[in-house]
Amino acid sequence: MSEHIKVSIDGGVMSIAIARAEKKNALTAAMYDRMIAALDAAEADAAIGVVLIHGEGGDFTAGNDIADFLATTKDMNDFGGLRFVRRIAVFDKPIVAAVEGAAIGVGTTMLLHCDLVYAAPSARFRMPFVDLALVPEAGASLLAPLRMGMAKAAEFLMLGEGFDAAQGKAMGVVNDVVAAQELLAVARDKAQKLAGKPRQALLATRRLMRGDRKDIVARIDEEARVFGQRMASDEARQVFLAFMSKSRK
Repeated sequence: MSEHIKVSIDGGVMSIAIARAEKKNALTAAMYDRMIAALDAAEADAAIGVVLIHGEGGDFTAGNDIADFLATTKDMNDFGGLRFVRRIAVFDKPIVAAVEGAAIGVGTTMLLHCDLVYAAPSARFRMPFVDLALVPEAGASLLAPLRMGMAKAAEFLMLGEGFDAAQGKAMGVVNDVVAAQELLAVARDKAQKLAGKPRQALLATRRLMRGDRKDIVARIDEEARVFGQRMASDEARQVFLAFMSKSRK
């Protein structure tokens, strides 16, 4: 288990806090394992109706910890990030997210699997996969064009440009922009309201809204296959060597 993931339960809501503020909440293999275990526990516990995900220290998450990723990933199917996005994609209960500061890579793509997303004005979303000589993950190559439209998805996935909380709201990625000091309270209130709804009606409504998830899972697996090919490429090796060299200075 990772001390950088804090799990608590209150009134039918499980909160998963990403707590590695000194690294902008960058995610390690151990942190992914802890979040997967929390989602498993939430799904198995009939008393838990909703999961709330948020970051501590002013950021949501800066995405993968690159050094940990390179040190622990030998096979893409064993990569904690891939196992996490597969898990969140098929999770059966509502997920609420509270986002402030950096939401990079998986910090943005995981939100495409959340039901309600509230963001502080400081939130900055970016999916810089191509800049790392990689491809998107978490089904983003399918879900982003559906959610944002093809033109905006190309801007964010191909150019790698970012967007802020107001843009996220305009595109339907963010439900509302909330002052930072109120963000977590608002997200918790919405999560509690969901948890208080008639449970089976809520879950059935969510299933109807999301439809058959096999296309999303298939896209996640296809992205992972290409991601693995890209990781083995000279192009990606050069990018990561440059990144690691810069980080050691």
